[in-house]
Amino acid sequence: MLLRNPRSWEIAEARATPERVAIARRPLIKAALGVAATGLALPARAQSAPVTDPRFSPGRAITAEADSTTYNNYYEFGDSKDIVQQAQKLPQAPWSISLAGMVDKPRTIALEDLLTQVSLEERVYRHRCVEAWAMTVPWTGFPLTALLRIAQPTASAKYVVFETVQDRKTMPGLRQSWYPWPYIEGVTMAEAANELPFLATGMYGKKLPPQDGGPIRLLLPWKYGFKSAKAIIKITFTDQRPVNFWQAINPDEYGFWANVNPAVPHPRWSQATERLLGSDERVPTKLFNGYGEVVASLYTNLTSEKLYM
Repeated sequence: MLLRNPRSWEIAEARATPERVAIARRPLIKAALGVAATGLALPARAQSAPVTDPRFSPGRAITAEADSTTYNNYYEFGDSKDIVQQAQKLPQAPWSISLAGMVDKPRTIALEDLLTQVSLEERVYRHRCVEAWAMTVPWTGFPLTALLRIAQPTASAKYVVFETVQDRKTMPGLRQSWYPWPYIEGVTMAEAANELPFLATGMYGKKLPPQDGGPIRLLLPWKYGFKSAKAIIKITFTDQRPVNFWQAINPDEYGFWANVNPAVPHPRWSQATERLLGSDERVPTKLFNGYGEVVASLYTNLTSEKLYM
């Protein structure tokens, strides 16, 4: 008899989305990714329907689209979570990303050209905000490892730094001078090379809306949500550890690593449970947001680091 040990985020087959539903969504996803970058038709490779990877089943119900797309932390647009209307003003095309620093060939690449060089897929990830709310979303995009192959970082690179867009015409939050703009986030090269980091260009079978980080954002599902940079315009490879946006504001509350841990409270609230968007149900928080099987080994020799803030 073949024995199989399921991964920590997998669910029983009986709880999986019915095949007829999944197949029905493919045309929507195909259409969505065609406009993810520019609204124009993309070359054939990018137009093909993304593959849904069954390894990334979330173990909980998917959050309603109406909830996850209308409850947003995005300080460039304002301190409120109701920034949907303001975010619609951010142009989504043309869009380019600069590949800089310790790479074989620094350059700027148009998003539509980048999408022709990757294989799109769908992953359903849990998302845990440091504020103790959570959602579960079907994202479309490609693994960060694919971007690493395109960028060709040098052997000296130790960190990957993500910088988000600053559009003063559409982002009133940029006028708040006490914030250390631009929004910066970073991970180690070892973290970036893991299978979980994902660059999303769509959600719910549609293009990624601006309020959720469109047209392209980072997803690090085992870390608190502020690590998952939105609207990326620059990716830099460096041998210097970056100071991220929230760490620069308050290093006693927000650190570089920001791995989810229910046993390590935020200085102002507990992280033991989380509130699910939509239902408001309180559920126990999981170490590494339930993805420890995949990422825990990244931190075995870092016991002196503050890994969970």
